[in-house]
Amino acid sequence: MSTAEVKLTANAAERSAPVLDQLVRSKFATRLFAKDDSLWGERASDEAAIRLGWVDFAQEARQVLEQVKEYRAELLERGITRLVLCGMGGSSLAPYVITRRDGFSLTVLDSTHPDTVRSALSDDVAHTVAVVSSKSGSTVETLSHRAVFAEAFAAAGVDPADHVVVVTDPGSRLEASATAAGQRVFHADPNVGGRFSALTAFGIVPAGLAGSDIDGLLREAESVRPEIMLDSVENPALQLAAAIFAELPERYVLELVESVAQPWGLGLWIEQLVAESTGKNGKGVLPLSLPQGALPTSAEPARVVELLDEHFVDSDVQLASDQTIAVAGALGAQFLLWEVATAALGHLIGVDPFNQPDVESAKVAARKNLTAAEESAESWTPAFAGTKVSGVSCGVNASIDPGSLLAELRRAVPVNGYIAIQVYGAPEGPCAAPLERLRSALADTWDIPVSLGWGPRYLHSVGQFHKGGRPLGVFLQIIDTPSFDLDIPGGESSFASLMRAQANGDAAVLRERGRSVLRVSGDSTILAIDELIAAVSALGS
Repeated sequence: MSTAEVKLTANAAERSAPVLDQLVRSKFATRLFAKDDSLWGERASDEAAIRLGWVDFAQEARQVLEQVKEYRAELLERGITRLVLCGMGGSSLAPYVITRRDGFSLTVLDSTHPDTVRSALSDDVAHTVAVVSSKSGSTVETLSHRAVFAEAFAAAGVDPADHVVVVTDPGSRLEASATAAGQRVFHADPNVGGRFSALTAFGIVPAGLAGSDIDGLLREAESVRPEIMLDSVENPALQLAAAIFAELPERYVLELVESVAQPWGLGLWIEQLVAESTGKNGKGVLPLSLPQGALPTSAEPARVVELLDEHFVDSDVQLASDQTIAVAGALGAQFLLWEVATAALGHLIGVDPFNQPDVESAKVAARKNLTAAEESAESWTPAFAGTKVSGVSCGVNASIDPGSLLAELRRAVPVNGYIAIQVYGAPEGPCAAPLERLRSALADTWDIPVSLGWGPRYLHSVGQFHKGGRPLGVFLQIIDTPSFDLDIPGGESSFASLMRAQANGDAAVLRERGRSVLRVSGDSTILAIDELIAAVSALGS
């Protein structure tokens, strides 16, 4: 029995059969595992040539794992009881999923909200190690987190060199800085892109140091590898790619539902992998990870992907409709299955799955905003309930009430479109539950796919699709005012300033691309969210 399986209805399997046959005839699987960089066209071959190390992950992964085991034993001997991972996107999502699956504690810091940063610092820094993870070594959020942790360690009278661990590519700016500071460095494979790095140092080091069973994870991935290397209609990775592609471009949204007792957060990892790999050139697939208990929409652009952690037989899973796909497998197998399926989707759609051409634009805009002396008046004009709103591309005026505001938002959604709620706040804070109620209210009332993403995390994930994928999104940006600010050591900025610059930068680029953006911000974010929920109910469908 395979360690990963894909199940479709008979009708869906029939519709995807020609695409599956095409992948088999073109020998996609064997060419991929032979690292054929021509699979995505001549223009993508240079990038692909240096991004296919993940297909033969096992040998290097086990070498890294031996180092991790030795260092974990050292940390335990030193009395280290708390691990904080400072990383964005592909540097943090896989270890987050692995440790949740295995039940180990790992604090993931991928926010610039001062409240979240302060919470991650904790009072017990003497027993804390910060794992600073960045492929490029230049990620602004991660470098800022490293600086604030180094300062906190020094202030507590402990040597930062003993409490900061770095994961990065050889030769990066971060490696040079960490080596000079005497910090432990784990090298990542430079021939693996961040979102395909779950089974490399970026996934293994943080999760392994936290205590996860990485040996077992690698065995799970290795057990499915022989099957997904085959040019066969029984290859589950090719089945998955064909099933998704066969319904494009109409059904481009995948609503991900984890059908497990304790969700791992696998949907968040899939969001980043698929959206950032395929969402470019006006094309792509947009996965939306739904929280436990949330019901998928019946909206035209959406399909449901049910994620299971066990094998199933035909009687175990009853598919709700032809638009439901069930994917079952152990976590390591799911990682490799989705990576191969995503590479195949890039091949079918005609995009380079290894680049992210529209991510840098938001970073540039954020840097520009960070150096500006003041925010523009347009960005922060008072609106309702003490909040502030902007969104000129929606035709919104500053003085209108929440109902009129949301009516404008609804009118801005194109046919077959979606809404993305982009929140700059504390993911574990008091706004989290009200925001999910808002997401659910919008989706249920208007029968539209609605995502909920936390900034700046989403910038390193679905942000590529928002700007470079299908131009069908409308964006509701919610900015939570921090209760205080926190300076970034060694710089002239603060975390609150960085957070607002990132929000402003992304909004500016979205508007430049013709996307509608509406912003809500103020001193009482929860009150504003409650008013929006009430307005949705009052408006109805």
